[in-house]
Amino acid sequence: MHFTAETSSNGVVERDFTVGEVPGVLFASGSDHAPLVLMAHSGGQHKRAPGIVGRAHHFVTTCGFAVAAIDAPGHGDRPRTAEYEQHIAVLRQAQSAGEPIGPIIAGLHTYLAERAVPEWQATLDALQELPQIGAEGPVGFWGIMQGTGIGVPLTAVEPRITAAVLGCLGHESLTEAAARITVPIEFLLQWDDEMVDRDSGLALFDAFASKDKTLHANAGGHFQVPRFEVDSATRFFTRHLGQAAMSPA
Repeated sequence: MHFTAETSSNGVVERDFTVGEVPGVLFASGSDHAPLVLMAHSGGQHKRAPGIVGRAHHFVTTCGFAVAAIDAPGHGDRPRTAEYEQHIAVLRQAQSAGEPIGPIIAGLHTYLAERAVPEWQATLDALQELPQIGAEGPVGFWGIMQGTGIGVPLTAVEPRITAAVLGCLGHESLTEAAARITVPIEFLLQWDDEMVDRDSGLALFDAFASKDKTLHANAGGHFQVPRFEVDSATRFFTRHLGQAAMSPA
């Protein structure tokens, strides 16, 4: 892990880093051995999207967590491959024609997850070598929409992740991986989602093998996830990851 820049505001230190060719950012306070939350952005966004930064700062200042975000393949500071551009072209064509996009998005997410899952694992390896995090602390995952398309296969194969907030996605391509997940899950579903079929989202929730799983169904469209879900995710991670001892100011 190579750190490239550092800034600080409102008690949160942000450190840009690279692991190999993958750029990321670590949000942290002065806490030692802090629980770690891996945070994946949605499609078309990046590691410093406003929603990512806002949630990360909330987790750090409220609970003393450390939060790490990386750019998904083809996003943020990463180059777009010809294969990725082809996926996007097919998606835009289907959207323009009013055709179903669920299978296309699933194919795009499969393409991204094949690359992003090992990148997240390498990033987690590097993060756990840092003194303020360490290898023994609990690890959570937060990611909705595209973040779920990557987060489900990641959580299915990564035993260090002990709790996850997922949602706003559903497709049968994810149910096999979901059936291998037994850690606590909080799953968000937008009841009037214009991009994700409701039954598909419910089927994905049902597929998780977790005995501790909660469905949060809210009225509204795909991009209308209520802001109070940030507080709910904070309580969820505090229950399952603990809370770091905050250093005195």
